Amino acid sequence: MNYSQQANHVTLVITHSILPEKQADYEQWLDTIMPQAASFPGHLGVNVLRPVHGDNAYTVLIRFTGLDELYAWLKSDQRQALIKDLPTMLAQPEHIEVRPGAAFWFTPVQKGQVKPPKWKQYLLTLGVIFPSTNLVPWFWNQVLPAAHGTLWGHLLNDASVVALVVFLWMPVVTRVLKQWLIGRNA
Repeated sequence: MNYSQQANHVTLVITHSILPEKQADYEQWLDTIMPQAASFPGHLGVNVLRPVHGDNAYTVLIRFTGLDELYAWLKSDQRQALIKDLPTMLAQPEHIEVRPGAAFWFTPVQKGQVKPPKWKQYLLTLGVIFPSTNLVPWFWNQVLPAAHGTLWGHLLNDASVVALVVFLWMPVVTRVLKQWLIGRNA
């Protein structure tokens, strides 16, 4: 993926409120549909934020290199066949948004919720980025000392930090700190 693709990638944010008795069926459905999406050109990854604390809302984040690639998946015959059974598992209609770049981390899960205040978004992002940008270069300097100070070493560091933030830290931290982000009365 080149820089312009990375800067212009899009994220499909899907929220599904699942009927309690259909949760196992929904998990099975996810196991079927996620590999299908991954087989499409431009697919960059998927994260599933599962319900916490008795909630029934799943948030599925699917990233593609651009809108054309995303819409090719959305309109595909494979996806259309797989979503036919979805309404029988939902407690309410699904909510779908397309977000550019990484804006999805602070997208409200349900309609009517407000985004977390900017200062909370800032603190959370800084809390994830700061340790990553310090630990990752240290790690790679231990493993590949020849990379230190080189262009490919910087690329390795940056790619590792971005991967950790997108695939590990932000999904975990936003889920764990959900109540702090949105407030108890939101």
